[in-house]
Parts: sequence; C-alpha cells; structure tokens
Amino acid sequence: MTQYFLTVPHDTAEEPTMESMQEMDPAELEAMIAAVDRFNSALAEAGAFVHAGGLQPPSTAITVDATGGKPTHTSGPFVDAKEYVGGFWIISAPDERAALNWAEQCSAALGSRIEVRALQENPE
Repeated sequence: MTQYFLTVPHDTAEEPTMESMQEMDPAELEAMIAAVDRFNSALAEAGAFVHAGGLQPPSTAITVDATGGKPTHTSGPFVDAKEYVGGFWIISAPDERAALNWAEQCSAALGSRIEVRALQENPE
C-alpha cells in the first residue's frame, strides 16, 4: 500500500503552538481535540495510521548545510514562506482516492486545509 503525507498548513504570521492553543475558546478547543481523536481512532481501526505529529513553528528551526567544506547551522527555516507545515500524518492507503477521503475527514476534524502527497516508493 502507498503511504501518504497529510500536512496541516499554518500561516507564518500566527505561528500557533500548544501554548497559544490555550488561548482558544475552551469549548472549541475541546471539540477540535475530540474530533482529531476520533479521526486518529478511525485511522487506527482501518489499519491506515502510520505516524502523526505536530511541529514547532519555523522560528525554532535550525537549517544545517554540510554541502561545503565546513558545516553551517543557521537559525530559521531554509526558506521564507507565507505558510509552513505545522503538523502531519503519515497514512497507508490503497490509492489516492482513499487518501483524499482520509484528508477530507482530517480537514473537517481540524477545521483546516490539508495537503496530500504520496511518499516516493523505494527504487527496485
């Protein structure tokens, strides 16, 4: 089965974190967490769940470049962008249509857009 990368875009200007989520309306936050828990449970029950996680904002990134003579570490993301990946799921799905169906459920649970990309297969 193909694995798909479902990503959650965030606006760079906002940089939401677990701490800033505490500023949300408690009822809305609780409803969103419950919806995501139901989504994760459905993925697991279907055998589609591989891995998921949230990412710290880009301001916490360190870009490493060891392509030259001496490795460099630069504070910040490797690219400036209007949006960034704030979280992700890796799922197993038999085809793109099934992956898109999971992404629709994920989008509804989070109240956010979701990007879907297939992981590359290993070369034979």
